[in-house]
Amino acid sequence: MDFAPSEEQRAIFDLAREFGAEHIAPHARTWEAEGTIPRTLWPELGALGFGGLYVRESSGGSGLSRLDATLVFEALSMACPSVAAFLSIHNMCAKMIDAFGSEEMRARVLPEALPMQTVLSYCLTEPGSGSDAAALKTRAVRGAEGWALTGTKAFISGGGYSDAYVVMARSGAAGPKGISAFLVEDGRPGLSFGGLEDKMGWRAQPTRQVQFDNCAIPATNLLGEEGHGFRYAMSGLDGGRLNIAASSLGAAQAALDATLSYMGERQAFGQSLDRFQALQFRLADMEIELQAARIFLRQAAWKLDRGAPDATRFCAMAKAFVTETGSKVADACLQLHGGYGYLADYGIEKIVRDLRVHQILEGTNEIMRLIVARQLLEARG
Repeated sequence: MDFAPSEEQRAIFDLAREFGAEHIAPHARTWEAEGTIPRTLWPELGALGFGGLYVRESSGGSGLSRLDATLVFEALSMACPSVAAFLSIHNMCAKMIDAFGSEEMRARVLPEALPMQTVLSYCLTEPGSGSDAAALKTRAVRGAEGWALTGTKAFISGGGYSDAYVVMARSGAAGPKGISAFLVEDGRPGLSFGGLEDKMGWRAQPTRQVQFDNCAIPATNLLGEEGHGFRYAMSGLDGGRLNIAASSLGAAQAALDATLSYMGERQAFGQSLDRFQALQFRLADMEIELQAARIFLRQAAWKLDRGAPDATRFCAMAKAFVTETGSKVADACLQLHGGYGYLADYGIEKIVRDLRVHQILEGTNEIMRLIVARQLLEARG
């Protein structure tokens, strides 16, 4: 394994970082206060090829590796992890449509989704089924002209904001094999949304319940094969976990960079804070932890790209380790800022709030540990 990024990978990272610094970071606090991300941002990201990062080139996507994609999310999250994470969700949906959708669905959806003229959201979680996603209760009933969906999805980023939703619903018996995946466009009769959720972090992302009341969709909106929806949903999670880990990494790096600048300027007891050895050790610890997290993340992405048999375990381990490291570093940066770290003007408290949810979504870190433990025990025999 070559740990040095290629010239192309450095260019990808720099492109994303420069875009974030110019077009996202200056507005991140305003978007958080408004509780929304301007729709005009997405076509600008789409023009860079970021709307279909790992969609096949033959389908109009960028055809990047999962490792390449983590560089994009790491760089963008240095400007705002909430925006970067929302882009990850859109990419997960686009990849599912490319990988499992019919030729007709790809031709209908991807030409607008890839340049991000339309924005996609992912609907799996329900009020009564979080970690136990296979227990979902949203029903899909086949009719003469298509399907009718009834049920409620919870914690949906882009609820009431996105143009279409990739929805997992039960079309058959209990268990994962009774679940199918569907595409539901905004404006369908029977589709409605709950109130805007008031969240600790990710406040720029509109989050609502997505509700289906005998919501009618055509037969062509079945994604892939009936009964395969849970497998499709899970197939995107390894990569999604890497993206969320990358978002933690980039935001924590931004916090550390800001802290280094702050400690060189802030004076106490006649010298700058970065002259105190005890505080230097704190900085060193954070650098060590972030570098270890970065290598672990890239190793997991490398395994996923190569289809390694232990890729899922490494993605789970990386997701748990990197998201927890990111939160730990961001919190330490807040502490080193003292009272100023608690003020919104310095940007650190937003990073602390935004990163906390990364330990919960894309599978809680407890579930990540369960995945790791089960695979260890299976390997033991």
